[in-house]
Amino acid sequence: MTGGLGLGDAYGATIERIKAQGGDKPRLGMEALMWISHVERPLSADELCHALAIEVGSTDFNGDNVPSMSTLVGCCQGLVTVDEEASTVRLIHFTLQEYLSTSADIFNTPHSTMAEMCLTFLNSEQVKALPANPSLGTLNMPFLKYCSLNWGVHAKRELSHYGRSLALQLLQECDGHISIKYLLEQLGYSHRMEEGVRLLFSGLDWASSFGVVDVVAALIEMGCYDTDARGFMGRTPLAWAADNGHEEVVKILLERGEVNPNKQDDYDRTPLAHAARNGHEGVVKVLLGQEEVNPDKPNRWGRTPTSYAAINGHEGVVKILIGREDVNPHCPDEDGTTPFAHAAQRGHTEVVKILLAHQDVDPDKPDTWDATLLWHAAAGGNEGAANILLKREEVNLDKPDNDGRTLLSHAASNGCEGLVKILLGCQGVDPDKPDNDGSTPLSHAALGGHEGVVKILLGCRGVDPDKSDDNFGWTPLSLAAVNGMEGVVKMLLAQKEVNPDKPTFRGQTPLSLAAMYGHEGVVKILLGREEVSPDKPDEYNQTPLMYAVSNGHKKVIGLLQSHGTLTPSTT
Repeated sequence: MTGGLGLGDAYGATIERIKAQGGDKPRLGMEALMWISHVERPLSADELCHALAIEVGSTDFNGDNVPSMSTLVGCCQGLVTVDEEASTVRLIHFTLQEYLSTSADIFNTPHSTMAEMCLTFLNSEQVKALPANPSLGTLNMPFLKYCSLNWGVHAKRELSHYGRSLALQLLQECDGHISIKYLLEQLGYSHRMEEGVRLLFSGLDWASSFGVVDVVAALIEMGCYDTDARGFMGRTPLAWAADNGHEEVVKILLERGEVNPNKQDDYDRTPLAHAARNGHEGVVKVLLGQEEVNPDKPNRWGRTPTSYAAINGHEGVVKILIGREDVNPHCPDEDGTTPFAHAAQRGHTEVVKILLAHQDVDPDKPDTWDATLLWHAAAGGNEGAANILLKREEVNLDKPDNDGRTLLSHAASNGCEGLVKILLGCQGVDPDKPDNDGSTPLSHAALGGHEGVVKILLGCRGVDPDKSDDNFGWTPLSLAAVNGMEGVVKMLLAQKEVNPDKPTFRGQTPLSLAAMYGHEGVVKILLGREEVSPDKPDEYNQTPLMYAVSNGHKKVIGLLQSHGTLTPSTT
């Protein structure tokens, strides 16, 4: 039974009908079910049809073998369908996926078979003839990208002796192979791939990045590659294995005496830094077991492995690293930001707790930008980390940074209502304290359209809702109007102290600013106020209508003209 619905027998009977078909239909039907149920991501109809045209072991890909989708659907006896919305092929029901996944006798080593098919295609004369750096979107090979990015994923799960041979064939002849471009593009390095530049990515790099242990071991044994060579971006095979968390491959490479476990890439990142950045605890432990490894080695920007782990919130790696005496958990990078500050800014609450528990931590110590840990938490809009720090007695809640911005200012700017309430409940916090530009917390909240924070601040004694900044004379209303924040505009206009027609230092009213940027909703609201002068020119002699006309905001033009404002030619 499947899913408690008794569908197992029905699915089994249908599969028997698929196998009983004549000609090539049983192979097409069963291979289609194998791919759809074991694939790494949903395949498009074209991808699946091209996959089923591959003859394992053939050096030639015959396009005449590609079946039509209608033929394929027929071969599967109604078990597959095309999802028109997603443009992918899928099984008819999730219970069929469960049935195919749990019935081990239906497919014999599916991942091994899929790896062989991918490798056969990549080794075909048609693919090998492609230039290494073509325009990928122009290729008429829909299955090429999937093969390039996933042959190693399938091979890592299951790999036959023949599949191993196919992999070695590909990797020994991979210089200039188009698949490398696909792989490096997926990893986010397309900006480093220039037209006509040879991509220094060896077969050992490729196998190490996928973590296919048998293939890595075979390549090393064959002596095909320098096991410590710096290739693309200066990375070694060890760095690729560490970056992707392949612990067994890391161990195999480290057994080679010529591999330097502390070797840096073009950005001065070590294999340990790569493993820490991606949270691969097992690899981190293996690398730290090497005497040559410096656990606190910074890259060119001064970031240590601990920094990388803290930035990405990898609690386990942070624990491992700061448990060592030769690691400084408070080492700042070139921007003066410590691992602690990175974790606080990104809201990694558990990492903050781990670092706070470490001895000699001063949570109120400013960095080179005069910003404290709590400032980083507030600037990142992360209430969890901020709440932890707020419980420390030594934290100064109203201390400004180099720009004169307080914790409340940053919390308001990020719309953190909970943190704003907590700060306003603390003694000594000024709710209307301006920064170096004269902008108040209310101004920052209004600019971002954070209605909840605006409401809280407007309810505080001492907050001036019509306060202009020092540089341009922008009020909270001006800032809300220029960004089209209708809800905030309404809330501010409800305050009797707010002048709805107050100009900036350049004479631009909230209506002018809203018209300039085409915010028709705000224009409507402001035109409904008697105090607003719809034809008021600024110091450039530009009226709201002129701004709307010059920027082509037709709806705003209509609103202003229907309100009786003068046309540009008559002003």
